Amino acid sequence: MVRMSAEERRESVIRAAMSEFAHGGYNGTSTEAIARRVGVSQPYLFRLFPNKQAIFLAASQYCIATTTEVFTEAAKGLPVEERLGAMATAYQKLIHDDPERLLMQMQTYVAVAAAEAEGDREFGEAVRRAWQELWDAVHIELGADVDETTQFLAYGMLVNTLVCLGYPAGHRNWEGFYESARPE
Repeated sequence: MVRMSAEERRESVIRAAMSEFAHGGYNGTSTEAIARRVGVSQPYLFRLFPNKQAIFLAASQYCIATTTEVFTEAAKGLPVEERLGAMATAYQKLIHDDPERLLMQMQTYVAVAAAEAEGDREFGEAVRRAWQELWDAVHIELGADVDETTQFLAYGMLVNTLVCLGYPAGHRNWEGFYESARPE
């Protein structure tokens, strides 16, 4: 049996936490469930992370960072005018192949809002820093065009909403995505 390094174990905890939090949210997920999914004890979990919020933050940051990587990889080597389409296609594939990532994104937004409502701005600041890195990466890949960046991310949030609410592909709420694909 091959033993995992501490960093590999930490990443496996983050991935397991992402899955658990995606379905249960911050308040509905126990650290016991995360530990069980990874196959470690809760005390071991707390040797890697100081508390549940730190685990959630690591899972949120991982989710955002790996999504950022998907965007930059999709754009790599393409002319600027082809990047938006490639990044959009890559994101569609990502949320289709890994629906828990989309759920984790949505849980992250809820957790930040809840923490801030309780006066915890530090947690939100940490998530905002990670999200700002995503925004900056998209912005650079789209030729530092603010309108393109804003539109890309706005459409992305609309996609997130429609997918999370379960609208099927042919539903009229998706029509705006097909406008540019229609023949003149």
